[in-house]
Amino acid sequence: MKFRAKIVDLACLNHFTRVSNMIAKLAKTCTLRISPEKLNFILSDKLASGGVSMWCELEQENIFSEFQMEGVSAENNEIYLELTSENLSRALKTAQNARALKIKLTNKHFPCLTVSVELLSSSSSSRIVTHDIPIKVIPRRLWKDLQEPSVPDSDVSIYLPALKTMKSVVEKMKNISNHLVIEANLNGDLNLKIETELVCVTTHFKDLGNPVLPSESVSQNRHPEDMVEVHIDIRKLLQFLAGQQVTPTKAVCNIVSNRMVHFDLLLDDISLQYFIPAWS
Repeated sequence: MKFRAKIVDLACLNHFTRVSNMIAKLAKTCTLRISPEKLNFILSDKLASGGVSMWCELEQENIFSEFQMEGVSAENNEIYLELTSENLSRALKTAQNARALKIKLTNKHFPCLTVSVELLSSSSSSRIVTHDIPIKVIPRRLWKDLQEPSVPDSDVSIYLPALKTMKSVVEKMKNISNHLVIEANLNGDLNLKIETELVCVTTHFKDLGNPVLPSESVSQNRHPEDMVEVHIDIRKLLQFLAGQQVTPTKAVCNIVSNRMVHFDLLLDDISLQYFIPAWS
């Protein structure tokens, strides 16, 4: 296995750093999947057991100026690495205004993802700061548990309001209840609701719009005013909202009635899917 990549464009470097910061806020540990065309950050907890899942995808050609990799074999030309998300985020914090960033797979008594940052000094000479991030190479037999999740047909899909606004609302609701109801319809209405024995609080968002769904979707037979809902752990929703380091060009909430909610975020070359199971 071999992996070596380089970023020289400052905008791409800042972009990659923001993604790394976002992943660190969403997951303590994650899987980095390296393939010839893409990088994926993966969190694959079992939804059936109440865990969240994440699938973040980056097109490598839009980020890296150089990219070389050899997978475990010609037939399985991929590499799967487990790492502590914060370690990568912390290493990239030193890369602000760097001249170049290099990442490579190394073995320094233990497998590492080595991040080398080339910085300009006041004398216009450069210096190199190197971080060795411990990683665990995931064997081929476990890859089947780390594939892109199959997404069930949504009963309702709706565009999200500004994520900062949504985060502010959910933070206040968290002080009242541990779980929250998300409900939406095909008329562009989204409600965030908490109910306890003492109080019921609902925040309404109107005219958000709904993505165009495939004609075979069951949602096409639903009356536009009918609400579809899912009960979720409010802390898991807040973790998702607090982790956002980028402003997406598209943010969609997909509700599978009483089963799960998954969020799709898209920003240029980055796509993120985040799955939260229903409250049990």
